Amino acid sequence: MDVFIGALINILVLIYLTRRLLGVPVGWGRVLIIAALANATAWETGDDLLTSLAVTADSPPLPLLLIAVVAAGSVITGQMIVLTVLEVILPTSRVPSLSSVITGIPGALRRLRRYVVIWWILLRRGLTAYLGPVPKADVGSPRVARSLRQALTDAGVTFVKFGQMLATRADLLPPTFVRELSTLHSQVDAEPWADIRPVLEAGLGRPLSEVFDAVEETPIAAASVAQIHAARLADGTDVVVKVQRPRARRQVTADLDILLRLAHGLERRTVWARQIGAVGLAEGFAASLHEELDYRVEVANMRGVAASGTLIVPQAFDELSSERVIVMERVSGDPLSTAGDALASLPSERRRALAEELVAGIVHQVFVTGVFHADLHPGNVVLTDDGELALLDFGSVGRLDRPARSALAMLMYAVERQDSLVATDAVLDLMDRPPGLDDRALERDIGGLVMRFSGDSAPGGAAAMFAELLDLVVRHGFRVPPQLAAVFRTLGTLDGTLRLLDPRIDLVSVARAKGAELAHELASPEKMREQASHQLAALLPLLARMPRRMSRIAEHLEDGTLAVNVRGFADPDERRFLAGIGQQLNLTLIASVLGLGGLFLLTRDGGPLMLPTVPLWVFLGVTCLFLAFTLGARVLATIFFQPRG
Repeated sequence: MDVFIGALINILVLIYLTRRLLGVPVGWGRVLIIAALANATAWETGDDLLTSLAVTADSPPLPLLLIAVVAAGSVITGQMIVLTVLEVILPTSRVPSLSSVITGIPGALRRLRRYVVIWWILLRRGLTAYLGPVPKADVGSPRVARSLRQALTDAGVTFVKFGQMLATRADLLPPTFVRELSTLHSQVDAEPWADIRPVLEAGLGRPLSEVFDAVEETPIAAASVAQIHAARLADGTDVVVKVQRPRARRQVTADLDILLRLAHGLERRTVWARQIGAVGLAEGFAASLHEELDYRVEVANMRGVAASGTLIVPQAFDELSSERVIVMERVSGDPLSTAGDALASLPSERRRALAEELVAGIVHQVFVTGVFHADLHPGNVVLTDDGELALLDFGSVGRLDRPARSALAMLMYAVERQDSLVATDAVLDLMDRPPGLDDRALERDIGGLVMRFSGDSAPGGAAAMFAELLDLVVRHGFRVPPQLAAVFRTLGTLDGTLRLLDPRIDLVSVARAKGAELAHELASPEKMREQASHQLAALLPLLARMPRRMSRIAEHLEDGTLAVNVRGFADPDERRFLAGIGQQLNLTLIASVLGLGGLFLLTRDGGPLMLPTVPLWVFLGVTCLFLAFTLGARVLATIFFQPRG
């Protein structure tokens, strides 16, 4: 019974002191294990200690009590130090509970199998040598880029999509990798109708016969996470149905989990992963892919793009659409990628007009509404049977806020006017200024770019212009925001699509002209008056209080009582930081003094005896060392466990 009570007291004191005195967030499980081990040895060790100290029944009680307190405190301190070291090596938050371990075994086995497959792919493609902390000399070579493309293709749909996203980040990857990854594409077989039908009925919430008059079981298109079926509603309306593959979400979720773990591991071990921000890229890709799996987001994207009103966007039936199903009106026509015969039958003037309409529509989306289609490859632009242009697939949509739209319009206006100063200001408005930026060098480089691409025949077209602009800003230390990278990717992809309509069209010239028109519109007297009225309305409360405040300042000046109160540490976070530094210094100083004092007392001879074999100086020295260890552990725990940032 005494042993049980002692063990219980030890556990309660240990967890209280470790959490409150050291501030270490230990869990109950490891406290119980450490306390059980300590109790198993403490009683026998205590008996040996009493025997070595020649303690008898006639020994005075006060010295015995003091020695017992110091001995118990030493045991507690030892346990706290062990717990602190364990928390540093393996924090409690990383140790799963027993129930989560049991329930997570199936998922862990699936991940393990997938890890083995991915590792084998990397090994087969010769990429494992580039996963170490020391970068290889040929890490940026075309051979490595080709091996990476092949490995991503072998790894499946999710990794192919990740490679396609990386191909749009010319600001982060070398040109060899961008070119190689741009050729990535996934080839998938259609799911059988028997597997698709339950998903469709679950998304509709009712049997197919209540909604459709007919549904074609053979899909008209099959993509990596969905496939498209032609159908006719009960009222006779021709529609298409986009249905998510039954196992797509589970497969993508598992692959994203592995991708994020790989990114964290690579960023810890390799220099190149830290340089490109592998974790941030993986997290951004995971967020966008999760959005792509929720078709309600795509329906909202369709409404946002349709708001521009310049290009045909199929209408979605909200009441029939859900997280995994979209029902939308059918657009009759052919994608530009397969519409060669239809385009050849059109006169050149009409093809030129269609190309300019497409540019005008996308420019309007980017610069006016701020919601734009971000994946304008030829398969997503349809030439309708009526000879108009329509957009498809709104899973990838970019968004720009008003300040970014204005700055981008001013950039296009500056290129048109060959004004390097305005172009430089627009770039600085679009991106955060990096530390140590050389403004004059940036202005000179932008001036050279403006002069090269301001004529009617820009070398290389829009893709070359935006690629060179990305290379320029990265060379000067800028980090390109993902939203801006999406704009550059959209306009670069659009350049290739436009050449199917009219090989002679120059996107840079047309976009410059449209951007200049918008910039002129933004700077028109009507727009200036509108903006001024909005800003004036926001400033009216401040202006109303201004005379009273100016009068008060004038009175203080007249009376000679005007004072300026400057507080060096007005921020509470700064005060807490300095207070924490002061506390750590004080604790370190006290622990050092106690440690030195304890060593001095332990080495001192003579002195009164507490027990026949225990001098007072030895007891005091051990007590000082015990306190020094405790305070030192507190300082170390504060260093290791204080919040980062």
